[in-house]
Amino acid sequence: MCNLYSITKSQQAVRDLVKAIRDVTGNLPPLPSVFPDKLAPVVRTAPDGVRELVMMRWGFPPPIIPGEKTTRPVTNIRNTNSRHWSPWLKKPEHRCLVPVTSFAEPDNRGPKCIWTWFAQDESRPLMFFAGVWRSWQGTRGTKADPATGEHLLFSFLTTDANPDVKPVHSKATPVLLLDEGSREMWMHAEWGMARELQRPPPGGALRIVATNSKQDSGNGLHEV
Repeated sequence: MCNLYSITKSQQAVRDLVKAIRDVTGNLPPLPSVFPDKLAPVVRTAPDGVRELVMMRWGFPPPIIPGEKTTRPVTNIRNTNSRHWSPWLKKPEHRCLVPVTSFAEPDNRGPKCIWTWFAQDESRPLMFFAGVWRSWQGTRGTKADPATGEHLLFSFLTTDANPDVKPVHSKATPVLLLDEGSREMWMHAEWGMARELQRPPPGGALRIVATNSKQDSGNGLHEV
């Protein structure tokens, strides 16, 4: 499960790569650590049909399960047949691209947890998670700093661990859209085709670029 990632490339770089016409994120600084329930940039098709870069909050509301009181946002999507996810996945207008330069998984093989960051290479090229988005009315944030009102929320797909990630985290890898064809298929194709993108990236597509830190600013290996 991926619950920490970074996006340190510029807004212009994101807009250029995905041909976003509109940017409503404001003056966006590099984000070396994005945690659940925090705001991050997302590329979507807006209600007026324009591809735009917009800020959204990470995590859908959890499904309602009788007898359970879980309120933590659901950040990752694995079971795409779930009725909690299928209404959004089946509508291309509710799929989105989540820009990312690296993502972290906890390595628990030793006596302590070591946060381990994966990217395509040390230069951290832009890649994108395959995401979905929705609007939601309610309260998010913390008790000390609540945010009440209408929110734009996103989550993204995971799949089986690929060979690069599996030694650190054997259960899952985010679904990564590494080329224009896969990104456009995710944004436009009917669900029967788009769901085929829920597969691990090929071996060698990722490498470890930083460890020992809960942020990746892109400065190099073994950050403290």
